[in-house]
Amino acid sequence: MIEILNAVELDRARATGALLGGILQTLKGRTAVGTNLLEIDRWTHELIVAAGAQSCYVDYAPSFGRGPFGHYICTSVNDAVLHGLPHDYRLADGDLLTLDLAVSLDGIAADSAISFVVGASRPAESVALIDATQRALEAGIAAAGPGARIGDLSHAIGTVLSAAGYPINTEFGGHGIGSTMHQDPHVSNTGRPGRGYTLRPGLLLALEPWVMVDTDTLVTDADGWTLRSATGCRTAHSEHTIAITEDGAEILTLAR
Repeated sequence: MIEILNAVELDRARATGALLGGILQTLKGRTAVGTNLLEIDRWTHELIVAAGAQSCYVDYAPSFGRGPFGHYICTSVNDAVLHGLPHDYRLADGDLLTLDLAVSLDGIAADSAISFVVGASRPAESVALIDATQRALEAGIAAAGPGARIGDLSHAIGTVLSAAGYPINTEFGGHGIGSTMHQDPHVSNTGRPGRGYTLRPGLLLALEPWVMVDTDTLVTDADGWTLRSATGCRTAHSEHTIAITEDGAEILTLAR
């Protein structure tokens, strides 16, 4: 299903996006060496409830997971890159943490992810990974606008990631979003320009470049959810929800 939102729904999407962006920045600000992943999950639940919003994750049970997710945020550490199931782990100095969150407010969902290094350490490899995903996300957003094709966005994202020297996995990528979290069209993190669905004003997309240092192969944890790099290398993931407007692309999930 591909949804095209009207002006009233777009205003609601802006509110959802602002809420989500604010929650992620609040969580980042609270996270420190010694923070337990389960604490982050609890904080997320409290912030969602306080805002009168709903979790898109807690009851989520897609074919690629094992039963309902059962938590409110994805917390992926170091070699974990996607769908990190919160568990009893205290963060150490230098850990690379990705927080991936989706919420719904007044019937419209938004999805965003940030990666950052915990503590005072700044491992060069981790910094480079995060920077590449952020630059790829910016390139994908810059390529978006009415009349652009999905392949234009994928090509822009993939060009940045490939130039940085990272393999690209195409099993998971960006997606449409609206009244539900995951919709068509799929937005691969690499592709050919001029191909795919033509973007229209009112379309929401979640763009999410993610990479692993030296592999494009994922392995699934025993928890049935957490996806890790097959080689144990570090990973990073950056994501924004954007709205296609008459003037281009509007980033909805910035903290305001």
